[in-house]
Order: sequence, then C-alpha cells, then structure tokens
Amino acid sequence: MDRTQLILTFLLGIFAVLMLVPIIYIINHALKPYSELFIFPPNIFVRQPTLSNFTELFVMTRDAVIPVSRYLFNSIVVGVIGTGSVTIVSALCAYPLSKHKFPGHKLLFSIIVVSLMFVQEAINIPRYVVVANLGIMNTYWAHILPHIASTVGVFLMKQFMDQVPNELIEAGKIDGAREFTIFARIIIPITLPACATVAILSFQSIWGDVSTSTLFMQDDAMKTFPFFLSTLTQNLANSVARQTAAAAAALIMFLPTLIMFLFFQRKVIATMSHSGIK
Repeated sequence: MDRTQLILTFLLGIFAVLMLVPIIYIINHALKPYSELFIFPPNIFVRQPTLSNFTELFVMTRDAVIPVSRYLFNSIVVGVIGTGSVTIVSALCAYPLSKHKFPGHKLLFSIIVVSLMFVQEAINIPRYVVVANLGIMNTYWAHILPHIASTVGVFLMKQFMDQVPNELIEAGKIDGAREFTIFARIIIPITLPACATVAILSFQSIWGDVSTSTLFMQDDAMKTFPFFLSTLTQNLANSVARQTAAAAAALIMFLPTLIMFLFFQRKVIATMSHSGIK
C-alpha cells in the first residue's frame, strides 16, 4: 500500500469507528442500572452492567391483560410474513417490467418511480379506506397488506434484472422452460442480492412500523412491539419510571435489523452497484 492508500484507510477507519458509536451506546444503555442512566455527564460505556432491565420489561406486564410477549410475537409474525410477501411481490412485479416490453411498461414504471415522492402521511386515509372496505381490521393482514406494494422494492429489483442477459431467458425458452420456470430457476438465483436488499429494507420498515397498530387495530392483542414501546413511558407521573425497561425494549427493537443487515451486507453492496445507486 502506498502513502495515499494508507491515508485513505486511516480516514475510513476513523469514520467506521464513529459509525459504531451509536451501536455501542444503545447496547451499553440497555445494560445500565437506574444509577447510571441519569448521571451527568453521561457515559457511553456501562460501569455496572445488569440484566434486570430486561427482567423489568417482561415482569411489568406479567399481570396485565396483554403481556409484552404478545406484542413481540405479533411483531415477529408480521415481520417474517410481511418481509417474504414484499420480496416475492416485488420480484413478480419487476420481472415483466424488465423483461417483457408490453405496451405502457415505461409509463407504468414512471408512475411507480413518481410514487416514491409521496410520504406516508399523504396516503394514510386511502390506506385506511382500503383496509376497512376489505374487512381485515384487527387482523394480521391489516399489518401486512399495506406494506406489500413496495415501490422501492420494485425499483431495485427492476434495475437489477435489467443486468440479466436476455440470452439466458431465450436459452431457457429453447429448452422448453415455461415462464414461471424461467423466473424461478434463472431470474431469482441471479437476483438473490437484490432480493436480500429488498428483504432488509422491507423488514426494517415493517419491524419498526407503528402506523398499522394505530390505524387498523382496536384490539390491543393484535398490536405490535413498536406500538408497545411508544406507549411504555407515556402517562406516567414522572419521567424516570420505566426508563430501564424502555432502554431494554429499544435494544430488542434494534438487534434484529442489525443482525439481518450484517448477514446480507455483501449482497446489499452488489445490489446498489448494479442499480446505479451510489
């Protein structure tokens, strides 16, 4: 390595350490006892780590009608099924847009790209009307269906599929493969990096979403863990109570997304390079 490469490596190492600070802080914050949560100046590293915060989180709702484990179970079910559904639907939508030049495919893709401009607050009312008319209020489908039409997922999958040579599809047709066989055995194995990226992005969105519990769920037993976290410290007489439980809950919310990203990080980089996103 020459001098320039050494300097760049050193600078990138510093940036990497700075990016790790929030992760280190949230892990240490979840292990702090009450005596360390409110000291000034605050410490990043915990001095007397304890697991009592997690015990408090699960014990505090032991005698309640809805325990915290129910909220966590709902989030896991919605996150797993929703992530798989978004990935499959995005791939099925992107394949004809990329490889079948049907009339109006450019206009349809342009509409999908334009829909990226709309914020969630602008579509909450239409979403509520659709979910109410479908009759799926207070069900898991009300958590999942609003996320299935992922414009980001379709965009990434379509851009990645554009890199797949059309000769592979033609060779499959010559060998007698049907359309679904070509999609399942040729397109999907090649676009696995894009599928992993869409899965990570959709899981992050679904796992941390509070809007579906707020808008579509009247029964507390059907609400998710992020909603429970948002109400954990509300309507209390002081701002100190339940802070250790909230710190533990925040770590539980953060870890699945971190683990999933670390597992698929190489595929994410491959997707971004093929999609033209820097």
